[in-house]
Amino acid sequence: MSKEEITWQDFFKEEESKEYYKNLMISIDNAYNTTTVFPPKEKIFNAFDLTPISNLKVILLGQDPYHAKGQAQGLAFSTPSSVKNPPSMRNILKEIESDLNRKSICEDGDLNSWAKDGVLLINAILTVEEAKAKSHHKLGWEKFTDNLIKFISSNTKDIVFILWGASAIKKEKMIDISKHHIIKGVHPSPLSSYRGFFGCKHFSKTNDILKQLGKAEVKW
Repeated sequence: MSKEEITWQDFFKEEESKEYYKNLMISIDNAYNTTTVFPPKEKIFNAFDLTPISNLKVILLGQDPYHAKGQAQGLAFSTPSSVKNPPSMRNILKEIESDLNRKSICEDGDLNSWAKDGVLLINAILTVEEAKAKSHHKLGWEKFTDNLIKFISSNTKDIVFILWGASAIKKEKMIDISKHHIIKGVHPSPLSSYRGFFGCKHFSKTNDILKQLGKAEVKW
């Protein structure tokens, strides 16, 4: 199948028949029924709705969703414009300004425009319990996103994968580097940002690759 012919539906169809996915959905339903979970249930797969595979240029892979009320909206690193930017987002905006010599078009932290511009903003884990970072680790999301990376790697070409942090970098081995491009580094969180995130120039590097491929640059 060509990139134009395949859709995320093809990926979901494959996963839905697998035992791990059925168990994952049971666990997730139970979690939403018994605890406070983010993002809102209808936004879990928001990234796929906003970035169809036919429009895909870049994948930005994070760890797990923000775990404070009102922040997570189903897009890695993004928050609604009405919410104060979390520390990771503030660091991303600082690096964009330093790298591109201008402010981001998403100063309010809402990255919907990136998603619509062809950037799949996906976390390795897609849900989280309130105030408990990585609480949905080992429910099956990691397998889901492993399979997602393999699906994208197999069915597309010339995608730029941006991997931030250890759990994202683990996915590197699933990417066919003869067909795709990888940019990787430390996570933008305050815990690691001064160990190499600042000055990484991942935004201009991504656009340089896209330019070489004859694709439109991302409006960061």
